[in-house]
Amino acid sequence: MIPSKIENRKSKIVEWEILPPEEQQKRAQLEPLFKWLALIMDQFLRLPGTKFRFGLDPIIGLIPGLGDTASAIISALSLVYAARCGLPKVLLARMSLNILLNEIIGIIPGIGDAFSFWFKSNLRNYELLQRHMAKPSRSRKNDWIFVAIVLGMLFLIVCTGLLVSFFVLQEMLKLLGHL
Repeated sequence: MIPSKIENRKSKIVEWEILPPEEQQKRAQLEPLFKWLALIMDQFLRLPGTKFRFGLDPIIGLIPGLGDTASAIISALSLVYAARCGLPKVLLARMSLNILLNEIIGIIPGIGDAFSFWFKSNLRNYELLQRHMAKPSRSRKNDWIFVAIVLGMLFLIVCTGLLVSFFVLQEMLKLLGHL
């Protein structure tokens, strides 16, 4: 009997070291938020006669200029809340990458809308959160390599966007100068 009590005590100590009770309660509030977001944005509607589900994300994305940005803002707000609840930075980076991919490809007319129907970034983020909550773990070297790659890609995307904007602006100024 005594060894089992010691074993139980040790396991409780290990659990507390991984995720203190206060953090567990805080993070437990995340699951319903991400589940609701995944349902509304990615699985709310079903195509009749099929198992294919989609949500408001691809529908909102059909609004020219504002749709994809509005969808990304909604998803980003959930990330801000997740960060406040103390989710690991690596998990937040992976979730951010899902939102970023959906936003960047979503900008392309037609192709981006089709991509949004398939990719379902909010559902992917909910699944990431579920896996993390089922088995919380500490960051590994591979996680930080992933974060560095994501940040590098983000840097390249931003620089490319700035260069394209600069060249377009330069060409517009040339056209206006010739008129």
